[in-house]
Amino acid sequence: MYLQVNELNKNFETKQGSLTVLKDINMTIARGEFICAVGASGSGKSTLLRQIAGLDSPTTGEVKVDGRRVTGPGPDRGMVFQHYTLYPWMSVQKNTEFGLKLQGLSKKERREKASYYLKVVGLENFAKSLPKELSGGMKQRCAIARALASEPKVMLMDEPFGALDIHTKESMHQFMLELWEKTNLTIFMITHDVEEAVFLSNRIYALTARPGTINKEMSIKLPNRNVTVKRHSIFQDYREELMELLRGKPTEVLGSCLKKAWN
Repeated sequence: MYLQVNELNKNFETKQGSLTVLKDINMTIARGEFICAVGASGSGKSTLLRQIAGLDSPTTGEVKVDGRRVTGPGPDRGMVFQHYTLYPWMSVQKNTEFGLKLQGLSKKERREKASYYLKVVGLENFAKSLPKELSGGMKQRCAIARALASEPKVMLMDEPFGALDIHTKESMHQFMLELWEKTNLTIFMITHDVEEAVFLSNRIYALTARPGTINKEMSIKLPNRNVTVKRHSIFQDYREELMELLRGKPTEVLGSCLKKAWN
């Protein structure tokens, strides 16, 4: 497996004592998969992503990427945040080159790689623009291009479309699916948006509320990945099952209760 999370636990010390945020997290992601972790506020989604990104360390357990233990941030993991984190004084081209500059690539190499990935995300005609001249979706495409330019083994996404309006979000969903198919990226994304998770991913990890544990792993098999599939009964079934899991009422338990109520 490409990304492994083994027996991960995360505690924070507070004035009231030790607070367990994540408990017994085990996950495996194969190369080329698009995986979502879904949970309500307090489920530890962002904390989990920080452990994988190497921005924080587990209390116990470990994270491995391509067999190597994660001990800190690294170019093998690209990160895309909800808020675009673009440098407002830099052009789209310079923003995309930024990580490559930190890696010590030459000016020519930086320019060529950044230009290539701007073309991949459809921003080649905006290379000289400043972030303030871009729409929300275009800003997020620039952030994705910057992450792609470092050619990471895994793309980590922290609710990347949460700040977008519904129409831009739908457009970005289609863009991400096309990008995923084109590049064979390995993607791990966290979100609280159930429909987004079902539409984008081929597997979902549903997290409980604090302490965050994995309630269920769901495989998603849809007849197609265009917006019309959201009206399909299969999509609605996945959505309802996931909603019930997040409410803490597994579908089978709810069904049993309803059956008793009608009898």
